Amino acid sequence: MYVRFPLSLRNVEDLLLERGIEISHETVRFWWNRFGPTFASEIRRKRVQKLRAYSNWQWHLDEVFVKINGELHYLWRAVDNEGEVLESYVTKRCDRKAALKFLRKSMKRHGRPEIIVTDKLRSYGAAMKVIGNAMKQETGRWLNNRAENSHLPF
Repeated sequence: MYVRFPLSLRNVEDLLLERGIEISHETVRFWWNRFGPTFASEIRRKRVQKLRAYSNWQWHLDEVFVKINGELHYLWRAVDNEGEVLESYVTKRCDRKAALKFLRKSMKRHGRPEIIVTDKLRSYGAAMKVIGNAMKQETGRWLNNRAENSHLPF
């Protein structure tokens, strides 16, 4: 009930008490902490399978600079057309080799998209040539806003 409906832990406790099940709201929290990640991964997996079935499934790829222990690294991210983060990958370089490794890792896990939307980074184009022309690449100034908004803190 906590997952399905927008209820607080204490509301779930009260609803279960009305049905004759006496538990604490902390028990509901413990259950959620234990089983919540399993539920979330299953929901995410089923959602991606449904999206893969559509003929216009597209990914938005982007990279952002991050500092890890004072060193500059690149965080590569793949976001689907609904804004869900599919894959993320951290490298020291922002070249064709890193883009190719990221694309292969993403495609191995989620399958091939029909369209890949990127910014104008040339590493993506070079990596796409190595992979092949099975996918269409779109670049543009505001086309990749879905991936750019994915980087924002929440």
